[in-house]
Amino acid sequence: MSTDDIKKLREETGAGIMDAKRAIEEAGGDYAKAVEIMREKGLAKAEKKSDREIKAGVIKTYTHNDRVGTVLRVGCETDFVAKSEPFQELIQNLAMQIVAMNPKNVEELLGQNFIKDESQTVGDLVKQAIAKTGENIKVDEFYRLEL
Repeated sequence: MSTDDIKKLREETGAGIMDAKRAIEEAGGDYAKAVEIMREKGLAKAEKKSDREIKAGVIKTYTHNDRVGTVLRVGCETDFVAKSEPFQELIQNLAMQIVAMNPKNVEELLGQNFIKDESQTVGDLVKQAIAKTGENIKVDEFYRLEL
């Protein structure tokens, strides 16, 4: 186990130093397995935060080729997280997903395979953002328009 592995795992998962170190140790030095361990722990943490109150968020608009677009509202607990890089990345990915895959509602959106990584669902993507930011995040609603 090297410090570079720990650093890389921290950057990829948003985990603390000791959590990353423990995951690599638990995985016996297998980096891919350590990433999976961190994802599972992050998803468990996300479940615990799901009852926390949403007080902030962002309304995101996105258009593709001036022919199809979306207006998306995603909530979080604080303005600090709403402005954070992991949250901003999440809402951009959600907007692109909606434009590309045309889900009928939030429930269908969260169950879809993520367009950039078919091995995970959009719901998993949201849970990973919850684990990274430490706050509850909720996709409230969206509208998709197409010419």
